[in-house]
Amino acid sequence: MKQTIILFSIFFCSVCGLRAQTTIPLEYRELVNKLSQQVPLEKEKISLPETSPNKLLEFAKSMLGIRYRTASSSPSRGFDCSGFVNYVFSNFGFKVPRSSRDFAVSGSAKKLEDAKIGDVILFTGTNSKSRTPGHVGIIYSVEGDEIKFIHSSSGAKRGVTITSLNEGFYRKRFLKVVSIL
Repeated sequence: MKQTIILFSIFFCSVCGLRAQTTIPLEYRELVNKLSQQVPLEKEKISLPETSPNKLLEFAKSMLGIRYRTASSSPSRGFDCSGFVNYVFSNFGFKVPRSSRDFAVSGSAKKLEDAKIGDVILFTGTNSKSRTPGHVGIIYSVEGDEIKFIHSSSGAKRGVTITSLNEGFYRKRFLKVVSIL
């Protein structure tokens, strides 16, 4: 009988102790209610200021001549192609891929005829027969049929440069244009 009373007392104290830990005092409940009524029901949409393609390209142009460096996205060390594009867009608060392959599925695809400055242009790698993305740049100018793009090239220029789509072998390596802005 003594054991039963002791066990019952321990059980009762445990239940009361647990209940005390989970019960919120009335004054705190009232404070939480007041605060929750002041919070708007719908979250306000936070919109980033619209980035003009001209600002983006002026920033990109400021890096002309920075050397090419494989797997790098740093102006002090150099850029690979996707590192350059990533660095430029990230500077304006855009979250963009780090690899040229990932750019193929980001943003909204466009026809080459609809390309605008600030759009991202994708190419195959150096093997134009392989239709997987391997190079990326930013459209710099569209003047009639001539499109120029700024990119970090591992070719003869070896760094950030502006190239015409009609120049060299870029036309046959062209894959698509993607709008990020």
